[in-house]
Amino acid sequence: MTGPLSAILGSGLLGVFCIASVEKIFPAPPSHIVLLFLGMTAAPGLDRLELLLLITVAGSTLGSLFWYAMGRRLGEERADALVKRFGRYVFLPLSTYRKLAEAYRRKAFVASLVAQLIPTVRNYLGIGAGALRLPILAFASATLLGAMIWNSAFLLIGYVMRGTDHNPVSIGFRIIAIVVLVEATFFLALRYRSIRRRRAELAGG
Repeated sequence: MTGPLSAILGSGLLGVFCIASVEKIFPAPPSHIVLLFLGMTAAPGLDRLELLLLITVAGSTLGSLFWYAMGRRLGEERADALVKRFGRYVFLPLSTYRKLAEAYRRKAFVASLVAQLIPTVRNYLGIGAGALRLPILAFASATLLGAMIWNSAFLLIGYVMRGTDHNPVSIGFRIIAIVVLVEATFFLALRYRSIRRRRAELAGG
C-alpha cells in the first residue's frame, strides 16, 4: 500500500487532494489507513498537519458530492435498484441503505453528519441524499463537518505515532473492528427507535 501512496504523494498537495477525493469513490485502501499514513509520513509539523486536514476535507467533500450528483440523476427508484444489485459488493446491504434513507427523511442534516462517521456508509451516503433530493447545502455542510471530525482524528493519531515502528495497516484494521462495533450499535439503536415509533403509531391509531 505504501508504495502506490508514496508515488501519488510525490506530486505534493495535489496528490493528497486526489487521494482524498478518489477514496470517497473507490475506497481502497480505506480512508482511515490512508489518513494514518499521511499523518505519520507527510506532516513534519503542526502547520503541515493543518494543511493536510484542509486539503483532505476538501477532497472528501468533493467525492461525496460526486455521489450526490449520481444519486440525484438516478432518482429514488433507480438508486434503490442499484444498491440492491451491487450494494453487497461494497459492504452496503439494501437494508442499511434503506435505514439511512429513512433517517434522511426525518433529520437530513443529522443523518448526513452521523453517516459521515461510519465506514463504507460514509463513502456512498451521497447516493441516497441525492436520490431523495436532500437540499445540497444541508448535505454539503454536514459532509464537511463530518469529514473534518473523521479526518482530523486519524491524521492526528498518525501524527502522534510518526517516528515509531507502528504499521498503519495493522493499526487501521484494529480501528476497523472498533468502528464496526460502533456502527452496529448505531444501527441497532436506529432499528429500536423505528420499532418503538411504529408501535406508538399503532397504539395511537
